[in-house]
Amino acid sequence: MERDTSSSDVSASHVGRARQRRRPTEATADGNRTNGPALLVNDQNKYKSMLIRTYSTVWMIGGFVLIVYMGHLYIWAMVVVIQIFMAKELFNLLRKSSEEKQLPGFRLLNWHFFFTAMLFTYGRFLSRQLVNTVTSDHLLYKVVSGLIKYQMFICYFLYIAGFVWFILTLKKKTYKYQFKQYAWTHMILLTVFAQSSFTVANIFEGMFWFLLPASLIVINDIAAYLFGFFLGRTPLIKLSPKKTWEGFIGASVTTIISAFVLANVMGRFQWLTCPRKVRYHFLWNVIDLSTGWLRCDPGPMFKPEHYSLGEWVPKGFPWKEVVLLPVQWHALALGLFASIIAPFGGFFASGFKRAFKIKDFGDSIPGHGGITDRMDCQMVMAVFAYIYHQSFISPQNYSVELILEQILRNLTFEEQKFLYQQLGEIYHERQLMQS
Repeated sequence: MERDTSSSDVSASHVGRARQRRRPTEATADGNRTNGPALLVNDQNKYKSMLIRTYSTVWMIGGFVLIVYMGHLYIWAMVVVIQIFMAKELFNLLRKSSEEKQLPGFRLLNWHFFFTAMLFTYGRFLSRQLVNTVTSDHLLYKVVSGLIKYQMFICYFLYIAGFVWFILTLKKKTYKYQFKQYAWTHMILLTVFAQSSFTVANIFEGMFWFLLPASLIVINDIAAYLFGFFLGRTPLIKLSPKKTWEGFIGASVTTIISAFVLANVMGRFQWLTCPRKVRYHFLWNVIDLSTGWLRCDPGPMFKPEHYSLGEWVPKGFPWKEVVLLPVQWHALALGLFASIIAPFGGFFASGFKRAFKIKDFGDSIPGHGGITDRMDCQMVMAVFAYIYHQSFISPQNYSVELILEQILRNLTFEEQKFLYQQLGEIYHERQLMQS
């Protein structure tokens, strides 16, 4: 018995070493030790890592700026691509090759649920917009209207088809693995699509409400890295040994200041502040998803206001007043959340990775890890930005555009024609009464 035990221990350690060589992203034992100062300042490879990380960051920021310039539809497409990569990384996290060989086509089932959830999430959101698209082709209009009308039923049928597919593929020796994958898939869908629906909503409310929160997370991440790189001495949290208090505090101050300044800069471009709404025409109504610059009434949040400095400055001070946008005060709340609360999304991801004994979710971004490693804080921030906008920014009263949208969405052409005639009669009667 002792000989068997020792041999099994040797083989287990050998397998562990072999596995460690095969999976460079797996966390080493040193990563789990006490996060002392040596991990923070005496890393010989940190400058090489910094160069790789900086190179990747420049490319990502450049690509992101280009996509933002191209317009709302392209940003939405970028969100979809990010979701696919995140799902792929998370699907592979619990994947076992030995089990997969016994279940041909089982991985395809995960993607079936993924695209069904995508159709349900974005179909519900865009149906409010696409139903207003009326083309001169009557047949196409009927097809689009029918798909939108029965979108929920179609998604439910696709999900039930996947559910039946899952039941039919159950095998006796893989019950536990299959049900674990089934639960894991649904958790991934909830995590990925719950936050992405808020992200897409922010995009169409005005790119300002997508771009500013996303930029603040990027700024916070870069500032935390730089402050921690050059000044870091005091460990912040054991889940992330390289996170320091110096980096956290420096990044918080930088992010809040950046939020106040960026809101003033972005708020002056109508292309960023105008929501992407339905463009009405006497023959058809379409959503303008072009790359052209938008024009609209910026609203009170984006109209400059003059603030007198008064007794706050000395008599010889050249500026007696400052011009600010009201939205800048709201940007401070976004900056505060991005610097203090959003990083806990990263801490959660760090704890999650340690539970599975991996360093990164993937290796698609050199120096950064996987897509999921970059999106952990963004997921938390997107939800907060949407809730904050709906609670404190978005007007709660009805507008002509909103009522017209409801009419076009819920009434048939004959009902719209009847309503138009009724409104004409009411308007004519009021004119007679006033005269």
